[in-house]
Amino acid sequence: MQGPSFASPHRYLLLVPSEDRLVTVPNVISLARLACVPVFLWLLFGRDDRAAAALLLAALGATDWVDGYIARHFNQVSTVGKVLDPTADRVLLAVAVVALLIDGSVPPAVAWLVLVREVLVSVGVVALAAIGARRIDVQWAGKAGTLALMVALPLFLLGHDPHFGGRHLANFVAWGFAAPGLVLAWFAAVTYIPRARVALAEGRVGSEL
Repeated sequence: MQGPSFASPHRYLLLVPSEDRLVTVPNVISLARLACVPVFLWLLFGRDDRAAAALLLAALGATDWVDGYIARHFNQVSTVGKVLDPTADRVLLAVAVVALLIDGSVPPAVAWLVLVREVLVSVGVVALAAIGARRIDVQWAGKAGTLALMVALPLFLLGHDPHFGGRHLANFVAWGFAAPGLVLAWFAAVTYIPRARVALAEGRVGSEL
């Protein structure tokens, strides 16, 4: 007679649907990015070290691509991650833009276009969730726009650093990323409207079933 068998924790984790998992590498990376936001503010305003703040901001922007790659290629896409990742993007981008606007490193036109877009999208997301719409997945244009802006912001910061020898080149390259980044970000925001209508209709149908 065979005795009772106990499934190992590893085997149990394999049985948990991947999208229901809370602790994944991409989610840990997203939380680490949020935890580094105060460090960025301290470097910029506490130590007045624009170069170090720019380096950290660039690293945080790069990790957005890293966690997305890990999630897709190692089957670590999760429901929590689909919310946490864009939230981390939005918080990091908004804090960085406001900080650079206060510092005077980013052109006001770029800063306000980013902030207005982020406020509109955030209000739309909250409003749709409140009225029962289906969650809308992040679009490639929005992710690409955010990535381009996260490249531009550290360069704008370096371009405003009097101790950085290549500040004029950094400022020029920053505009090369900021302009297409704004176009992609606003394109994603505009195309969000018809997608929101569909999500709202599907959410209402689902609630009636």
